[in-house]
Amino acid sequence: MSTTALELSGITKRFGSFTANSDISLSIRKGSIHAIAGENGAGKSTLSNIIYGLVQPDAGTLYVDGNPCRFSSPREAIGAGIGMVHQHFMLSGTLSVMENILLGDERQGLLWPCRRSKARQDITDIAERHGMQLDPDAMIENLSVGEEQRVEILKLLYRNAQLLLLDEPTAVLAPAETRKLFSSLRSLRDEGRTIILITHKLDEVLDLADNVSIMRKGEITATLPCSETSKQELARLMVGRNVVLQAENPPHTPGAPLLEIDELSLQAGNGRPRLEKLSMTIRKGEIYGLAGVEGNGQSELLQLLWGMLPDNARTTGSARLDGKELTGLRPVDIAALGVSCVPEDRHRHAAIGQFSIEDNMLLGRHREKTFVRGSGFDSRSREQLSRDITTHYDLRTGNGTNQAFESLSGGNQQKIIAGRELSRPALRLLLLGQPTRGVDIGAIELIHKKILEARQAGVAILLISTELEEIITLSTRIGCIYKGKIRHEFSPEEVQEGRTAPGTFSESIGMHIT
Repeated sequence: MSTTALELSGITKRFGSFTANSDISLSIRKGSIHAIAGENGAGKSTLSNIIYGLVQPDAGTLYVDGNPCRFSSPREAIGAGIGMVHQHFMLSGTLSVMENILLGDERQGLLWPCRRSKARQDITDIAERHGMQLDPDAMIENLSVGEEQRVEILKLLYRNAQLLLLDEPTAVLAPAETRKLFSSLRSLRDEGRTIILITHKLDEVLDLADNVSIMRKGEITATLPCSETSKQELARLMVGRNVVLQAENPPHTPGAPLLEIDELSLQAGNGRPRLEKLSMTIRKGEIYGLAGVEGNGQSELLQLLWGMLPDNARTTGSARLDGKELTGLRPVDIAALGVSCVPEDRHRHAAIGQFSIEDNMLLGRHREKTFVRGSGFDSRSREQLSRDITTHYDLRTGNGTNQAFESLSGGNQQKIIAGRELSRPALRLLLLGQPTRGVDIGAIELIHKKILEARQAGVAILLISTELEEIITLSTRIGCIYKGKIRHEFSPEEVQEGRTAPGTFSESIGMHIT
């Protein structure tokens, strides 16, 4: 019996003149966790889609358990024991956990009822065995992001998948959910299953994987045991140069208060208050980091400050920008005051996937006088913006900026949003919601640099992030938010101490947000 779960030989895939995968050969040991790491746009997702049958290669061969295979659809890959969890989950919110797991695998045929009681028991047994407890009858729309991911994995295990492909599995998970996921993945490996982890998060690679392959510009540049490498070496192999793993954050004296929030409360619908007498001040040239477990009011605060609250929201208190009340204003009116926002969900609130890359670079800024000419747009200014963002943010578009925004990797999409918002003229207040979510280590270095440049220029910045290291690295002050209220603030001196003793700092934050 073969000890190799999957072997790739000479896999090549082109999209027009762009080569996404070039002559890739790779062997993945059965019963191991094998990471494939690389920058956004390196070709990782294309390769995983080939393995799963979503994309057919132009050249090369796949071998599963030593047998040559060529999948023309995911159904054929599933039949060969391969399953995939995509970065953006593919679940129906109006169906239950069990119904989503059974969808497409009714087994008895369309005209015969599923044996629901046995299916429920099988799903419960699998979940308990791997520490993924879920109520089979719970509705997907009521689950957390981490629970939704467990449903996706259970769907594969119910189909007895032996090789699991996970594409950026922690991109939208909080740290506690990530730890639960890793525990489940180790349990699956110990049971003899093989896991391919597509990621750019090097700490997670070293913590979880047995071996790692590095992709760069569509090629495998190195494969090595995780026990014999370091984060610094992997970053260098990924990017092709030495990478600054922690942004240099020189001391900076903030100016006068710019954003003043006073006893701000928010109630949406009939649930508990999302914000409860929240008070905070952000000064010019200051980065205020908001730390806390997701779901404690960060998203609602960002929506309020950017004028995106639902119609049924009720607010009390105030949020003033240099004395001007922001609550109740539209995003276009807030932007006119010198405010810019990188929202938490770029697909819902920052981009239109079917529009071109160039159109998305202009989205939300199309009213600026620079880009208006008569009843249309000034093509020269528009093209200049496109060139600036492409150059300054190292954008990897493959076939230029006229292709659809949705054709780009998640990291390149995020760089476009960051570039568009950080380059607004007369910027005074910058709202950042998870600014490096789904972004590789080279792009994180670049975005952090641009954020610090904005601070040095006197911009007041609100930073919301689930990445504690990001909060510690960039912030001038840190506020801990819990149940919609700031429970504690850390001074600049305490933040500096946190850099030298992150364990102490993490524990201190944990006391206020758990």
